[in-house]
Order: sequence, then C-alpha cells, then structure tokens
Amino acid sequence: MSNNNMKHILLSASIALAGTFVAKAQNPIVQTWYTSDPAPMVANDRIYVYTGHDEDKADFFWMYEWRVYSSSDMVNWTDHGSPLSLSSFSWADDRAWAAQTIERNGKYYWYICAHSKLTNGMAIGVAVGDSPTGPFHDALGKPLFDNGSWDNIDPTVFIDYDGQAWLFWGNPTINYAKLNEDMVSFKDDVRQVNQTVEGFGAPNMKERQKGVKYKDTYTEGPWILSRSITPTDKKGRKAKKAQQLYYLLYAAGGIPEHIAYSTAPSFEGPWTYRGEIMPQEDTKSFTNHCGVADFKGHSYFFYHTGKLPGGGGFGRSVAVEEFKWNDDGTFPTIHHTDEGVQPIGTLNPLVKQEAETMAWSTGVKTDQNSRTGVYVSEINNGDYIKVRQADFGTQGAKSFSASVASALQGGKIEIRLDSLEAKPVAVVDVPYTGGWENWQTVTATVRNADNGNVCGLHDIYFVFKGNKGAKLFNFDYWRFE
Repeated sequence: MSNNNMKHILLSASIALAGTFVAKAQNPIVQTWYTSDPAPMVANDRIYVYTGHDEDKADFFWMYEWRVYSSSDMVNWTDHGSPLSLSSFSWADDRAWAAQTIERNGKYYWYICAHSKLTNGMAIGVAVGDSPTGPFHDALGKPLFDNGSWDNIDPTVFIDYDGQAWLFWGNPTINYAKLNEDMVSFKDDVRQVNQTVEGFGAPNMKERQKGVKYKDTYTEGPWILSRSITPTDKKGRKAKKAQQLYYLLYAAGGIPEHIAYSTAPSFEGPWTYRGEIMPQEDTKSFTNHCGVADFKGHSYFFYHTGKLPGGGGFGRSVAVEEFKWNDDGTFPTIHHTDEGVQPIGTLNPLVKQEAETMAWSTGVKTDQNSRTGVYVSEINNGDYIKVRQADFGTQGAKSFSASVASALQGGKIEIRLDSLEAKPVAVVDVPYTGGWENWQTVTATVRNADNGNVCGLHDIYFVFKGNKGAKLFNFDYWRFE
C-alpha cells in the first residue's frame, strides 16, 4: 500500500471518528478557550454564564480576566468576550479567580476575588454594569473586603425572597455577610459559619483531628440559593404551608474535589450536611466548582472539567447537566457526561448570527476589539464550527453571506448540514481583504441535494479550507437568505 493511500485511509477514519464524537458532544460548552468556575444567571430570556479563564499551557491557576457566554437554547453559546479583567481593579494584580454576577434594580453586580496589592492577600471586589455583558467598572475603587487573608476567594451572592442580599465566600473557612440594598456595602459585620460534623461532615479546619476519617469536608467554591419547599410526612402527605429551604453547595473532600451540599432553615443556619451531588469522577480536573440555575422550566447544574484537548487541572472547561429536583427538595446525584444537555429552542439562520455563537468548534479561537466586538479567529485548514437546531422554515434559504477578513490568501467556507461528511450545500470563497480586520461580505448560492432551497431543521457545520499550516481568515457574522 502506498503512503498516499495509507494517509487517505487514516484521514477518512479520523474524520469519521470526529463526526461520531461531534454528533454526541456538547460538553464542555466552550471549546475556544479554557474556562472555569461557572456562575449562571438568567436575564432577558437568556442564560448567561460568567467564567474564569485559565491560560493555555498554565502550570498553576494563572488567570487574568473573566469571560461571559450566553444562550437562549442551552446548546448554541454566544461568546461575549472579556468585559472584566484585573486591569479593571486598580488594587488587584493577580489571580482573577471565581466570581458571580447578580441583577438588582436594573444594575448588574459582578463579585470577584483577586490578589490585593494593598494587603498581599486575596480580596473580594465588586464591579457594576448596566447590562449582563457590561461594560463593567469597579464599583468602589477599592476592595469590598480585604483583611490580608488568603481565605477570601470564591464569592457567591443571592437575593432572598424578602429582598435581603447575602454574600458568602472562603477557603477553608465559610465567611458571610448581609449586603445593603446598594449591593456594594455590608449591613453588618462579616461572620464565619461554624462548621460541624452535623452541618458539613467535619468540624472547622483548626478543629479537625489528625487520623480521623470524617464523613466529608468543606473545601471551597460555595454557591448559595433558596427554594420554596412543601414538606411531606412519612406517608407522603404534603403540608398545607410551604417553607423556605436554604442551600449551600461547595467543593468538598480536599484534593481531588467532589461537589456536596448542606441545607438550613435560613442562611444563618443551623446547617445540615446532605451528601454529595457530583461525585469525584475522572473529569481530568482535581478541582470542581458549581453553579445552579432554573431556565425556561428546566434545572441546570454547571461545573468544570479538564476534558478539552491539552486541558487538565490548570486548563479547565465549563460543562452543564440538566437535572430534576427530588420531591423533598434534595438534589439527585449528578454525573458528568460528554453529551451534556438537549436543546430547548431553535436558532434562526435567516437573521444575522454572530460567528462566535456556536455549539461546538475545533481549532478556532475568538478575539475582540472595541470596533468589531468579538469575532472568530485563528482559523486554519480543517477547523470547523457547528451550530445546532437551525430552523430554515418552509420557505428555506437559497443564499448565504458572511463577513470575513484576511491578510493572506484567504480560503473557503464549506457549509454542510447535519454531518461533517455531508456534501456541501454551499462553498464560500474568502479572498484577501487587505488585513485581518478589513471586513468584507462574501456570498454564495445555497442548494440541497435536489438542487432546491434548504428547508427545515438542521445542524450547520462551517468547515474551513485553505493553505495548510497558515492562518486563513477571521469570521465575524453570517446569514442565510
């Protein structure tokens, strides 16, 4: 067998394998960057996920910015870039670790932790913006809380049914305080949760005895929430009156971590340890960090793994699973999957869509600037983007247009439906445009196998072709007509 024939067979096998994996894969939900510590928030009929950003090839938690992604259907995620970084805080100089955003009175408050120049410890800060994607700025010009301790990490925030906002954070302690309605000051002193065997599976760190095997141990990454629960008795009869149940989810067990939780009649306790939610599994990451959100009648559990190529404990990636609450208000056991969640909506390909909206991608990155916003970059031969559940309707599409830019010879975009191996329904020629941000609109005719318009519901694959080994072009947005 000739070398050329062998290469052809190996290439065909790799494409088939990739096609099989892509058909199933939805986790991690972002493939362009390493993302960590997900914090979901629902606003304006979309779900937003605020993440950390692990640097490529890192050998520690080297993190310098936070990122935002959003979706209306849980499978196609739009990259909103990095609206907040260490440079947003004059007092911070390193370690842009876990954070969470919440809305109040039309403002969005983003609680972060970072290394403080002022005390040489970790500190809690807060930024504010007028939309879920900003722009954001430091709300105080100084930390919200900074006592020089390295415990001040992983803030989580929640506004209770009575309007009282709470902030929790800490490793290995659990610190908490009430926020004033301005969301940037404390109503009273910062306190610590007293960890007990009954409440968290083990006592406070300083009280743990060497050689004792505890049921569990709080480590870091708290997430707080509250739900209205109608209790049932042993015979399954529901009580006449609902009651609030308060939840504290957290990374537990030391290293490697799993996710556990405790509940209480109020955020001030007393807490009762409830067990594991996500057991420690082979996720390629020795840490975990969760966030929970209800969206369009579904409940979702966000977490991170190290399962992207090149990833690991310092190169993590956000993933999500759907779950159903138990009738008594407890969590089910949730296992990580590569398949992720099912779509709960469709995407309209007959309106302008940002190229950085994707369900899956291979090879590409995203970039941003103040003029263009976010766009897809680092496109090479063989890279692709997948979009799920595109509804072309009954009239269908007969043309396609895209905004592209290239400082070299450009390349091609092959548009395939439902499979990487499908015959292209359109091929777009991308020319030299005079620069990587000299945008030009290119078009192509769209025809299905019967030489008619493309109609109905399809997954779309944008497959990029061109000179091997070279960056081909940048991709800003697209539309079928």
